Amino acid sequence: MRKSGLPDAALCAAVIEMAQGLIDADLGGGVVKKRVSLPGRGKRGGARAIVATNKGDRWFFLHGFAKTERENVSGEELKALQKLAANYLSRSAADLNALVEQGAMQEICHDPEAEGEKPDS
Repeated sequence: MRKSGLPDAALCAAVIEMAQGLIDADLGGGVVKKRVSLPGRGKRGGARAIVATNKGDRWFFLHGFAKTERENVSGEELKALQKLAANYLSRSAADLNALVEQGAMQEICHDPEAEGEKPDS
């Protein structure tokens, strides 16, 4: 999400809110939209994040854009995002870890204690 200007801290805060049920729009097919505040702009003047989720333990940031750029994604874009969501949500933890190791995916907000792992020291 670097290109969109959404900092990791804002994305992590968004996941916490979504896990508590604070989702702005359920776009179907495992895709949701969330307003994300940007430093100095708040949520109204901030960005929108499109996220693939099972609304449990998996949250994948697929796309981000400033509200000033556009209001929403097109129907064609939504279909592509839903297809991507289905792909990510169907992958095993081992598959996802391999993607992170290969640099094809970046992991943020990982809480190893929540999964019974020992945190890195």
